[in-house]
Amino acid sequence: MLFRAASLVVLVSGAVASATASDWPRFLGPTGDGRSPETHLVRRIPEAGLPVVFDRAVGTGYAAPSVAGDALLLFHRIGNEEVVESWHARTAEPQWKCSYPTAYQDPYGYNNGPRCAPLIHGDRVYTFGAEGKLTAIHLGTGARLWQRDTAKDFQVPEAFFGVGSTPLMDENRLVVMVGGQPNSGVAAFDPATGATLWQSVGQKNWEGLPMLGWPGEPPVRWGEWWKQASYASPVAATLGGRRVLLCLMRQGLVALDPAQGSVLYSRWFRARVEESVNAANPVVVGDDVLISSAYYKSGSVALRFGAGATHATEVWKGLGLEMHWATPVVVDGHLYGFSGRNEPDASFRCVEFRTGTVRWQRDERWAAHSATQPPVFGRGSCIVADGQLFVLGEGGLLGLVRPDPAECRELGRWQVPSLAFPCWAGPVLSNGRLYLRNEKRLVCLDARAVPAP
Repeated sequence: MLFRAASLVVLVSGAVASATASDWPRFLGPTGDGRSPETHLVRRIPEAGLPVVFDRAVGTGYAAPSVAGDALLLFHRIGNEEVVESWHARTAEPQWKCSYPTAYQDPYGYNNGPRCAPLIHGDRVYTFGAEGKLTAIHLGTGARLWQRDTAKDFQVPEAFFGVGSTPLMDENRLVVMVGGQPNSGVAAFDPATGATLWQSVGQKNWEGLPMLGWPGEPPVRWGEWWKQASYASPVAATLGGRRVLLCLMRQGLVALDPAQGSVLYSRWFRARVEESVNAANPVVVGDDVLISSAYYKSGSVALRFGAGATHATEVWKGLGLEMHWATPVVVDGHLYGFSGRNEPDASFRCVEFRTGTVRWQRDERWAAHSATQPPVFGRGSCIVADGQLFVLGEGGLLGLVRPDPAECRELGRWQVPSLAFPCWAGPVLSNGRLYLRNEKRLVCLDARAVPAP
């Protein structure tokens, strides 16, 4: 009997060891593209849903959590403070809290919490608040190490929905889309001290752009808006044999030299109206880069970069994919994501990356479904893990989809009981646990193929 028990322990240990687990230390996961290397995950969502590990009330905000080891980092707003908290990733037991005052008020009536996910790097956590407070915190203790008020330091004009571009750590540079004046659309900081290393992207990059004005109004030169950041986050990539930083500003795409911040390439890309933003990150496949927006028929553009990343040719453009606030994921040369700016035009699509051809789409409009029909995602976000798409709709509907350009192969859907609109933070997966949040709750689900007892 003792031998059989010992053998069972060995077998179970081997099964656990064979699964691949991973941290989720930054926005869009360990590689910044919505992909996780984790394996041995569920192959179907049962009607009863996935096991709930914990379900906790949280403050307001749209920032997805980040995870490193047993540390779960949540950035949210409680009262008149922006709060960074560390919880135990399996139990949600509080470890430490770091907070500071905030007076941010969203001018359009959305919640006033932070929009940027925490960035965990080494023994530090970096956050970027809704007012532009850039903060470094010790991961183990919660001690605040330094803070920069970028709104004051760089003369940043007020943005539409507050600050929403999560910083990127590139080698030993903290790269931030600041959106300041006169030449600080993007800035790099010393992660140890917060000192400015370089600042770049100014009006000179947008010279020669056309004038445009509404009938009866004076014309406006688009280049005058060069200083505004977008809600996309910087992306590091190698294009044309050269390491670059891709920043989708409010005016369009720029490729920067990481060491000096010098502009290598720029491409105008924004809706031709003031009330618009770019929010989806650039998507990179080889030397090709896709940028997409849902505002006023902006659609998508695919660019192929040449040697040195100083020039690019347009591969295709069109309305096959119009990404609003989520970034599409790529599986086997195909893009998967929710196209459409608002709920009435939302659809879940598969689009061929090489050509922009829509392979399939499924209507996800709430208005198109009655109370007797299955719930829909509306708009949503998805991540890739273990050969599957974990999909979260903005109303709290969780789905599992097998990527297939021939058809939409759904493997179950479940309305998470405590989640409701708006679930605008993307799913987070770490060590077999799926973290989902809205404005009021953070839910942790066991997504392993064989949940632990």
